Amino acid sequence: MTQLALQPLTVVDREWVEQFVTAQWGAPIVVGHGVVYRPHELPGFIATEDGARIGLVTYTIAGTDCEIVTLDNIMQDSGVGAALISAVKRVAQEAGCRRLWLITTNDNLHALRFYQKRGFVLAALHRNAVVQARLLKPSIPQIGNDGIPIRDELELEMELEA
Repeated sequence: MTQLALQPLTVVDREWVEQFVTAQWGAPIVVGHGVVYRPHELPGFIATEDGARIGLVTYTIAGTDCEIVTLDNIMQDSGVGAALISAVKRVAQEAGCRRLWLITTNDNLHALRFYQKRGFVLAALHRNAVVQARLLKPSIPQIGNDGIPIRDELELEMELEA
């Protein structure tokens, strides 16, 4: 029987996080809403199964908002992503956050489905935001999932209880 475990990121994990994010996102940086993030410098959690790293979430807290910056796992539909969100939600609530939020792109239909099933709601559409993001990270592809041009950022959020 396999055992899923979540551990907070430590300094020892930073090199792995940088390599994993580069493999998943095409560079060691992530750009969202005009901000350049270096996920290997952010707090987060690693999901492991029988000792093997299978997922990662990174986040940042500003005031009463907690933003999920990256969420990736290599075992789709396994519960890993939901477990990682729950871990961040718990930390955010403990920090007094009132909102958990994130950005995804208009082509990422899988993510839209995933997040809405877990209680996130669409909060904003940032038209052509990816055009601006490419100025900071030129490696963002023009065409994304299912052949859809990547243009817009979609903001999803979840209200948190005090």
